[in-house]
Amino acid sequence: MAQESTADGVYLGLMSGTSMDGVDGVAVEFAKGKPPVVLAEAFVGFAESLREALFGLQHPGENEIEREALAANALATRYTVCCHELLRAGNLSAVDVRAIGVHGQTVRHRPEKGYTRQINNPALLAEMARIDVIADFRSRDVAAGGQGAPLVPAFHATVFGAPGETRVVCNLGGISNITILNAAGSVRGFDCGPANALLDEWAQRHLGKPYDENGHFAASGQVDRRLLNALLDEPFFEQKPPKSTGRDLFNPAWLDAKLQGFAGVVPADVQATLVALTAITVAREIERHASDVRAVYVCGGGARNPALMKAIQGALEETGVSGVPVLTTEALGVPPHQVEPLAFAWLAMRCVAREPGNLAAVTGAAGERVLGAIYPR
Repeated sequence: MAQESTADGVYLGLMSGTSMDGVDGVAVEFAKGKPPVVLAEAFVGFAESLREALFGLQHPGENEIEREALAANALATRYTVCCHELLRAGNLSAVDVRAIGVHGQTVRHRPEKGYTRQINNPALLAEMARIDVIADFRSRDVAAGGQGAPLVPAFHATVFGAPGETRVVCNLGGISNITILNAAGSVRGFDCGPANALLDEWAQRHLGKPYDENGHFAASGQVDRRLLNALLDEPFFEQKPPKSTGRDLFNPAWLDAKLQGFAGVVPADVQATLVALTAITVAREIERHASDVRAVYVCGGGARNPALMKAIQGALEETGVSGVPVLTTEALGVPPHQVEPLAFAWLAMRCVAREPGNLAAVTGAAGERVLGAIYPR
């Protein structure tokens, strides 16, 4: 997939992931034949009421259409705030920006049924920001028979690939996924399983905090091998790529069902075991599909969790992929929290240029497609 584009310029990229804590944004300049240059970054948190509304939409409930519409309006307002922060920090005005690439908030992901749902009100965002908005990136891939996820491997290949060296980029958001950048130039990518979605849920339940800061809670516990085996007893982990997942499967109800019969396991040990689950499911997929990897580069919120980073290193050793450093994408020049918003700015740029944004070998789609719907300012 070519790096050059006919749609160079400044774009804003916005990403709110499955952790549902807020939106990460970047202002980035794309220029022909050059690496992207980040001009500004911003983070805008979600109010607890919005988080509760988004979590509530993960499962069927009363008056869903109205609740989704109101949550989408609230999201668009937070996205607008993030855009204004990016313009201010980058000393930019709205006319300097070609488009906003915004992922929206995933509330359902069922490609096997032919749909994926990222709620948003991009028309309202375009109205308030006075900038063209490109949204709904996943549905065209699903329409072409793909998983609609992951979409970031094409971007990873552009900015992180190195000829003659196999690299793995591992995103640890609510769900873990990997991109395999093969030494020969081929690209693969797929979801591995749960990451922060379950870790954050357990931390909220037992610490009253939205996440386990620096992994201290997990580090204070011990992995329960019997519980770990029960968690690993899930068909998704043995499924062959292309594959993707989300909170539709890995949610509090899934965890509670797995915990039946483990009432004696203390909360810190459960947290340690959930860390081990994420690490082992990532390491096993790397061993299966990228055993010649030279380095693993981690992005997403999990990159800030030392216990999780250490566990991935240990799990790789256990699976026989030894001597491979586990680093963050900072080592490749991109801070971990910038990678996904950068990717959606890049996808917006590809849409403006009418160039494909997906990789059919990754998602399983019938072919490469131009992704995204355009909402003019």
